[in-house]
Amino acid sequence: MNDLHPFRSTHSLLLLEDEILWDALRLVLERLEPFLLPMISLLLKQGPPQDSGYNRGQRKVTPLALVLAPVRELACQIYNEAKKFSYKSGLRVCVVYGGDSIGKQLRELERGCDIMVATPGRLVDILERARCSLAQVRYLVLDEADRMLDMGFEPQIRRIVEQEDMPYTGDRQTLMFSATFPKEIQKLAASFLHDYIFLAVGRVGSSTDLITQKFIRVDEGEKMPVLLDLIASVNGLTIIFVETKRKADQLEDYLCRNGFSATSIHGDRVQQDRTAALKTFANGQTPYLIATNVAARGIDIDNIKHVVNYDMPNDIDDYVHRIGRTGRAGQPGLATGMITEENVNIVPKLLEILVESQQDIPPFLESMKGYRGGHGGYSGGYKRGGRGGSRFGGRDFRQENSSGGSSGGYDRDRRDNNDRGGSSRGGWSDSGRDNYGGGGGGSHHGGGGGGGYGQNSNSWW
Repeated sequence: MNDLHPFRSTHSLLLLEDEILWDALRLVLERLEPFLLPMISLLLKQGPPQDSGYNRGQRKVTPLALVLAPVRELACQIYNEAKKFSYKSGLRVCVVYGGDSIGKQLRELERGCDIMVATPGRLVDILERARCSLAQVRYLVLDEADRMLDMGFEPQIRRIVEQEDMPYTGDRQTLMFSATFPKEIQKLAASFLHDYIFLAVGRVGSSTDLITQKFIRVDEGEKMPVLLDLIASVNGLTIIFVETKRKADQLEDYLCRNGFSATSIHGDRVQQDRTAALKTFANGQTPYLIATNVAARGIDIDNIKHVVNYDMPNDIDDYVHRIGRTGRAGQPGLATGMITEENVNIVPKLLEILVESQQDIPPFLESMKGYRGGHGGYSGGYKRGGRGGSRFGGRDFRQENSSGGSSGGYDRDRRDNNDRGGSSRGGWSDSGRDNYGGGGGGSHHGGGGGGGYGQNSNSWW
């Protein structure tokens, strides 16, 4: 067995010792094992709750661990990895997400659920139907936490964490994962935590040096023929990112008509089609995948050689996550971006990343709006190696406060958000025990329902 990455071994030990952890994680890591393995180990060690109402076959399930993910594909990946790690352990894993039959998912839950993987919207729906209780949750994991808190899931997450019967922070362990954690999102996330530890591995928000980044300056009307030449020059699985669902469908048709086996994934496709698209892409049957940002985070497919930003994103965080689909697990990768005049707003932050990862910078990028000559110097005053406190979240925002003290808190009795020490927002406080935060990722196989319950299971499950 290969040695664990230093992050993995540290994370596992901290979790097994009930420490507090909040990770900002480089995309190159395979991110599921660090929290799944120790979490499953602890659940097996601790055994089932003493509450006699904890039984299989009940209409209302009481999971012991809850993992939240922003998109269906990531939820399915985590579910499949959890099934592998809990095989014949007696722990039962279930996944619930929108876009698939809720009746089928409820029937799976009735068979028992120890580890629940969910998207926030579908979980709220199940809670409203009184088919799930969170009273026994010992471990709460938010994967791609910055994305969930930034894309409109905050009210649903607050409903799940604060307004249901989930144990307070002193009685559960909370882990949050992301490759980027901007300061404003850190402040928001802190309201779910108390006296947490922030752990950053590598340069948060930067790309790995295993990814070679190249750029082509094109006009909008030239993109399609340029794309044909580009993908023909690189053998292997290729993801092509676009900004709209309509363009994803158009580009899939264009590539197929020109002899390239392609498929697409976006929010308007039903879950069955999305799962099938990822499956045929992963096995090489359709080696070209056209995708919107739905595939930018968490999708972990081996041997993706090339990422093409056909449409550059407007947000630099999205760029980092997109190109992170390649260059994984120590393998080199290539990322190519098509730059038009409409992309000038992303250029300054893009150049920061290129300088930091020691990439070749094409002269046309430096000449675009907001830049002045010379490597590493733009009008915003970027300094090499000075990104620890940047908007990517490479530094704990509490360290930037002028005066010390612990985070402000959510008081269990008064339920208000008064400051108690230095940061503008903080975690919860209802006991003398500390609390938590941490990480995620994995490989996709799709699917739904429950798993990991074998005949040789531990009898007490």
